[in-house]
Amino acid sequence: MFSLPQGLIEQKWRMNMKKLPLCFLVILSLSNALAQTDLSGKAFVFPVESEDSYVVLTPLVEKPLKAFTLCLKVYTDLTRSSALFSYATPSNFNEILLLKRGVSLYVLAIGDKEVVFQIPQTTTPRHLCVSWESESGIAELWIDEKPMVRKALQKGYTLGSKSKIILAQDQDSFGGGFQKIQSLVGDIGDVFMWDSVLSPEDIKSVFFGVIASPNVLDWRALKFEKKGYVVIKPQLWG
Repeated sequence: MFSLPQGLIEQKWRMNMKKLPLCFLVILSLSNALAQTDLSGKAFVFPVESEDSYVVLTPLVEKPLKAFTLCLKVYTDLTRSSALFSYATPSNFNEILLLKRGVSLYVLAIGDKEVVFQIPQTTTPRHLCVSWESESGIAELWIDEKPMVRKALQKGYTLGSKSKIILAQDQDSFGGGFQKIQSLVGDIGDVFMWDSVLSPEDIKSVFFGVIASPNVLDWRALKFEKKGYVVIKPQLWG
């Protein structure tokens, strides 16, 4: 039987050992990207205006949606427009878009059609819940457990699946097309999403931290990937 010289065996062993840390780093990186993380008490911080800093979220389910409720907390002092939540599909880049327009307006877009909500001005952290259902076409916005006036939006529409979900940027193409002037500078946290419209009682419960089984996005078991300059820090709100 042919055998390698002892010196060559030792050389190959040393080379293989040098490769192991890289392999482990790759495995660790992949596991971090795919793992579900409990972010309770934490927030994503977007500290600078940027076209390449954002967070990609992976939903718990991928299916067409005829209704949803999305809740999150945001803290920003921007006076220009800024994107908070963007849900795009290959056929429509604005399937769901939630953005802050100026100081006192919030915009909800469904299937590239939008409604605008007027809210009281403040620079304190905000808790937002938006909901929509295809059957009635009714869209709602709740600010700090208080409901705004209901609006009509895209009655009979169905949101596509195979989504790309982005925080802090507006997708002008599927998974991209970001603009610095549309980016959020501030904090986002406590992101939860359901495939149904929550009752007023449930939305008030979410505001007080009692979360009713979110089945699309769950901040306590979140699959995400940070891009660019994004930091995870303790929340500044109670």
